Amino acid sequence: MLNKTRAQSLQQLTVATKDGAIMTEPIALLQKLIQINSVNGNELAVAKLLQAELEAADIPTKLIPYTEDRVNLIAELNHGDRVLGFTGHEDVVSPGDESAWTYPPFSGKVVDNVMYGRGTDDMKSGLAAMVLALIALKQSGFTHPIRLIATVGEEYGAMGARLLTEQGYADDLAGLVVGEPTTKILKYAHAGTVNYEIDSEGVSVHSSRPEKGVNAIDGLTTFAALEHHAFDKAPADPDLGPFRHSITVINGGDQVNTIPAHAFLRGNLRPTPSANIELVVKMLEDLVAHVNATTNAKLTLKVLHRFLPVHSDKTGHLVTSANAAIASVTGKPAELAVAFGGTDASEFIKSTNHFDVIVYGPGDNHFSHQVNEHIDLNSYTTAIKIYQEIAKRFFE
Repeated sequence: MLNKTRAQSLQQLTVATKDGAIMTEPIALLQKLIQINSVNGNELAVAKLLQAELEAADIPTKLIPYTEDRVNLIAELNHGDRVLGFTGHEDVVSPGDESAWTYPPFSGKVVDNVMYGRGTDDMKSGLAAMVLALIALKQSGFTHPIRLIATVGEEYGAMGARLLTEQGYADDLAGLVVGEPTTKILKYAHAGTVNYEIDSEGVSVHSSRPEKGVNAIDGLTTFAALEHHAFDKAPADPDLGPFRHSITVINGGDQVNTIPAHAFLRGNLRPTPSANIELVVKMLEDLVAHVNATTNAKLTLKVLHRFLPVHSDKTGHLVTSANAAIASVTGKPAELAVAFGGTDASEFIKSTNHFDVIVYGPGDNHFSHQVNEHIDLNSYTTAIKIYQEIAKRFFE
């Protein structure tokens, strides 16, 4: 139950349409978003809810489908040549074992000023805060161009951001604010991502005569043993530090007394400007070739996704104006840092237009993808004010 002082502060954050009707209160909007199950799909419901909020405030929107139920949202506040972008994603990851949650993962349960649910932290709170900031700017008479970009599929594939980039929605951006949770830290760079799969083909026989077959798992275990040091010569980056890599999925066999004819693993690389995508993929290809040449393994590499690292000038206008905005709202500037998780910005920066990117959003990214994911609601409502102030200072 929210106390009286807290309820009053939330009332002050409500926004009105041009005819004076009160919009959805911030906590209620976030709760509605959390109650939409948008696990790797079904973003249409999220887009329509946000569209209704924005259209009620007389902010034009456009729904841009990737598939029938996976729909991006674009909202335009004003027009001009120098556009500031706000972006967040509509999808969430699976909650996993729902019985392990203290409160149902799609309930948006509020306890002691904390909301629980899948997406509270990553990142429906950031997305909702950007929407409400846009509406508040509209009501204040703000005249500069802001583009809200809400995407599908960021958690696996970033297909929404890719589609919007291809359609030109990054071509006139002068800066981009990504609303991922950052634990009060202002992030000016993040690593890229390469997701890959290695398929291993063997020959299936009865396990009593393994010498007559080829165990597909053996090739993968050889690869996995060598992978640990395969990237030792990848250079460290001055900002993003050492190159990071992991094997994250392995699967093979279906019967205990049968030599498996097929197995696969998946892994993840985190390229940086120094250890770039081309370099680390070449190292990966060389490792696969080495295992195939020195064993009886038949491994095939598939690169599933390639996302660029993002690096902005930490003394540039976007970073400095954003940090001045944060200081004006919170009383002190944020610590500057880098991130190792990727964002949709990796797709948006593929535009021929050059612009800086920052990542700053409500919540604590240590809670992302976790059981009992949650957000302190003070962080969320403060972000609404910060995004407004970032817009104002960016255009000063």
